[in-house]
Amino acid sequence: MNKTRNTATAFATITTALAIVLTLAAGSALAGTTGTEFQTMYTTLLNWATGYLGKSIAIAAFILGAGIGIARSSPIPALAGVVFALFMVYVPTIIDSIMTAVV
Repeated sequence: MNKTRNTATAFATITTALAIVLTLAAGSALAGTTGTEFQTMYTTLLNWATGYLGKSIAIAAFILGAGIGIARSSPIPALAGVVFALFMVYVPTIIDSIMTAVV
């Protein structure tokens, strides 16, 4: 019993020490500011999502949801289309804000 307790205590001590060292040694996060080789792909995808392609996909999702909602006599598919359209509009901005935040 005593050996098990000593092993558990040693493990907890090592884990705590490792967590403290990793916390103190952590640098700032640069996930959204480095990697210029992906800048072209990022710009292209962002332009697609926020441009006419993204708006067309959002409108098509709403129309498809409305059509399915009429066929099923339920407003839920149309609401799903509206939610998808809102995601197409706001998610690129949210992701960009998260990735370029300075920690």
